[in-house]
Amino acid sequence: MKRILAGVLTASLATTAAAQDETNTILVLDGSGSMWGQIEGIAKITIAQDVVAGILADFPADQGLGLTVYGHRERGNCTDIETIVSPAPGTVPEIIDAVNGISPLGRTPMTDSVIAAAEALRYTENAATVILVSDGVETCNPDPCAAARLLEDAGIDFTTHVVGFDVDDPEALAQMQCIAEETGGQFVTASNAEELDLAMTAMVMAEPEPEPEPVITQVTFEARIGSAEGPLITGPVLWEIEGSTEEATANPAVLGLEEGSYTAAATWLEQETTLSRQFIATGEARTLAIVFEEPVPAATVIGPDVAIIGSTVEVGWSGPDEERDYIAVASPDETGYVNFAYTADGSPVNLLMPPEPGQYELRYIRSDGSEVLATAPITIDPAPVSIVAPETAIVGESIEIGWTGPGYDRDYISVGEVGSGPRYINFTYTDEGAPLMLEMPTEPGDYEIRYQLSQGGEVLHDRADFRHRSRGIHRCP
Repeated sequence: MKRILAGVLTASLATTAAAQDETNTILVLDGSGSMWGQIEGIAKITIAQDVVAGILADFPADQGLGLTVYGHRERGNCTDIETIVSPAPGTVPEIIDAVNGISPLGRTPMTDSVIAAAEALRYTENAATVILVSDGVETCNPDPCAAARLLEDAGIDFTTHVVGFDVDDPEALAQMQCIAEETGGQFVTASNAEELDLAMTAMVMAEPEPEPEPVITQVTFEARIGSAEGPLITGPVLWEIEGSTEEATANPAVLGLEEGSYTAAATWLEQETTLSRQFIATGEARTLAIVFEEPVPAATVIGPDVAIIGSTVEVGWSGPDEERDYIAVASPDETGYVNFAYTADGSPVNLLMPPEPGQYELRYIRSDGSEVLATAPITIDPAPVSIVAPETAIVGESIEIGWTGPGYDRDYISVGEVGSGPRYINFTYTDEGAPLMLEMPTEPGDYEIRYQLSQGGEVLHDRADFRHRSRGIHRCP
């Protein structure tokens, strides 16, 4: 039994000691009247005094140790709790003298003594260990379990180990075991001097076991484009792992991380874009992909600030020049375009301007039409146009028409009914020069003579306010 007792305590306390950066321990000793009880003719307080003196003779001088005693000064007083020696290195002689001077007298405020020791250890700020040696049932605090649970919740790393010395009361045993279990400590019993010696030696003198080697997870980090199965980014990617000092600039990058939760930040250096993702390292190798959107290629368009309706202008551009990419002129508030030219035609391209004046923009558009990579504003001005013709004409005759205008390829001078829009009856191309001959309609009435662009038949000049002359062919003055 002695060997089992010592082994259990050594293992458990080694675990506790390993978790502490610095050992901070207080021995809480029962000084209540029941310690005058005898074992094999010797008072329990005497046995405890001899055991403490023997154990502490070899106690490390650099390890902090303190002493709290309860029930040693007054009868029937639940507040008779005294931390005689504050925890500090080099206190062994003082503790031995204090223990030898104990004369059991009072009650058993076992739980409140543990609380007092915890406070002396500043358990809410530091790792703290209490070793309680008691021989009786709690006689003051109504709920040792609840008190121990509160200590555990509030403590940084708080543990109470309990030695029940010559205890056979089921209630007392249950209380002691609960205090130990609620704080993650060990509970053992000792029925004589030898067992008390073994139990306290294991608790006070246990050597910390070496910390176990951390479990390392191999994580492969990948930066991809578009999806988790998309192509790997070929340029350098900076990987930074929050919660670790590990970093790398390869893609993929393989890092070894201890078990835990991390956040990986991937910076695509060429695009100056950073994305992050939380992940868990669990001990099993895994691959973590961070997905970047496909970058929008850089593009520019360069054109004149102002152009005349229907004119053809040169537009310079730079961009990806993917198959069927194109340069277009469009209204700024519309997704469609008026005219376009493929980038395959080179840079600059010749682009036909809209037939109506207004504010427009030049655009570089990707082949699917959904993405505009670059724009430049352009103002489209009206073209100066004039028409010179007789005020009247005979039906069916050809008359001479003078005109001025842009003279674009396949522009024409037409005659049509007043208010008929671009619909005409007869026309002559402007490439015939000025003046030109235009055949009049075969029916009498009011007509108008117009300059029309080849682009959509846009009418640049017309008038519909002539007086009606039943046998006249009217001109646009």
